[in-house]
Amino acid sequence: MRWIEAAVATTSAEIDALCARLAELGAGGMVVEDETDFQNFLVQNRPYWDYVDDELVRSFRGVSRVKFYVADDDAGRALLDAIRAGLDREITTAYVQDSDWENNWRQYYQPIEIGERLVVVPEWLDAPDDGRIPLRLDPGLSFGTGSHATTRMCLAALERYAAPGKRALDLGCGSGILAIGALLLGCDCAAGCDIDPKSPAVAEANAALNGIGGDRFRVRAGDVLTDAGMRAALGTGYDLVLANIVADVIIPLSALARDFLAPDGVFLCSGVIEGRQDEVADALRRNGFSLLEHACEEEWHCFAARLAD
Repeated sequence: MRWIEAAVATTSAEIDALCARLAELGAGGMVVEDETDFQNFLVQNRPYWDYVDDELVRSFRGVSRVKFYVADDDAGRALLDAIRAGLDREITTAYVQDSDWENNWRQYYQPIEIGERLVVVPEWLDAPDDGRIPLRLDPGLSFGTGSHATTRMCLAALERYAAPGKRALDLGCGSGILAIGALLLGCDCAAGCDIDPKSPAVAEANAALNGIGGDRFRVRAGDVLTDAGMRAALGTGYDLVLANIVADVIIPLSALARDFLAPDGVFLCSGVIEGRQDEVADALRRNGFSLLEHACEEEWHCFAARLAD
């Protein structure tokens, strides 16, 4: 089936009124594209990333519009004509083919070999029969699929530090991939937290795909940097503390990580973009850590550190 994509140019100040008017005229499934909203979102969420793709920024430059979709049939075209008449302003149109939007993205995910022992496998595919440990994941649910260099470096490093008898804590756990990796590599149990309120359900569902239950892995939602109650609930004595976030979070977190760690524990942090690595290394040393490893891949940096004697 083919659809008509209809777009109405507007201004940031007029968006709410335009959406209300379109709804009155029978338009549904509206999509708002607005440069001001986009820039405000970037500013408000600045602590959670170090860069934004230039192509994405360019795509919003000078843009303020509302899109809606009608079927490319007699009823859909009649509705579009009625909306155009009732709105009395220009509507530009394009045609898009119907598609299985929910599932087409799956074709882009394949098993990813990581380090020497792991392979990340989308839940709908069979694991390769090559002796690697499969880490099963639904990559459509939250950040952390194994495809990004920061995640790959963390998982590869975990092969050297995860072991039976150890406990892991994943700060900013997203999909739960790092904690699950630690458990599959031998750790006894793991905990996690994330500012995304959806993360606990997502991470625990991914853990279940790997046969890991709530007795070994639990996740909380909250901000570990600002919530002392959250930090207390997570506890201490972890052999591994994992943080695949961004430099602006890792730097203040380095002052708190020591409180989570067992005396000989390791703080494994990634998500540090090129140009910020020296700041992160200095913060780790300033907060009593000695650097064990420093890896770099695709302009991203990963550190393993232990509390200095």
